[in-house]
Amino acid sequence: MTDDDAREPAAPLQVYVIRHGQTAWSLSGQHTGRTDIALTPHGEDEARTLEASLRGLAFSHVLTSPRQRARQTAALAGLGAQATCEPDLAEWDYGDYEGLRSVEIRASRPGWNILRDGCPNGESPAQIAARADRLVKALSALTGNVAVFSHGHFGRCLAARWIGIEIETVQHFLLGTACYGVLGYDPGHPDTRVIARWNIAAA
Repeated sequence: MTDDDAREPAAPLQVYVIRHGQTAWSLSGQHTGRTDIALTPHGEDEARTLEASLRGLAFSHVLTSPRQRARQTAALAGLGAQATCEPDLAEWDYGDYEGLRSVEIRASRPGWNILRDGCPNGESPAQIAARADRLVKALSALTGNVAVFSHGHFGRCLAARWIGIEIETVQHFLLGTACYGVLGYDPGHPDTRVIARWNIAAA
C-alpha cells in the first residue's frame, strides 16, 4: 500500500457563515457598509459566546471581511489567529444610503428594496451576486470546515448564491448578529449544494 492509498479522504466541505456581533448601527437599523464601526460591549459579549458554539470544530480555513466588526468578532470567537482577510466578504456598499435607515430611504424613494434596486453610488444586486459567485467558486475548492465572518446582507446573499437562487429571495432569510448558518452538500446527492442550518444563535 502506498502513502497515497493510506491517506484519509478529504473531509467534506462545510461553510460556517457567521455574522458579526452587534454594533451601534446594527442596533439602530442604520445601513453600515463601508463605515468601519466597532462592536458595542454587547456585541463583544455576543462574539465571545460564539467561541463556545464553535469550540471543538477544526477549521481548515478562516476568512473574514476587512471591516473591523467582522475581524473583531473572529478574534473574540477564538479564531483570529487563523483568520485571513477576504475583501469579497465585505458588506454591501450602500453608497448614498450609508448610515440611513430603510424608513428614511423610503420617505424619499417609496417602495425601495435594496435587493431589487441596489443603492445609488453603491453596489447593485448584480454586482453583489457576482461577488458572491466568486466566493462560491473559491469556497467550493476547499475541504473541511471553513469559517467566514461577514455581514447581515452579504452573508444572506452568499447563502442564496450557494444554492443558486436570486438575490431578491434573501428578503425571506434572517441572520441575526453573532448568528451563523452552515452551507454544504446533500450527502445523498454530493453535487447538490444545500443550506444545512441557518440563523443559529450562539449557545
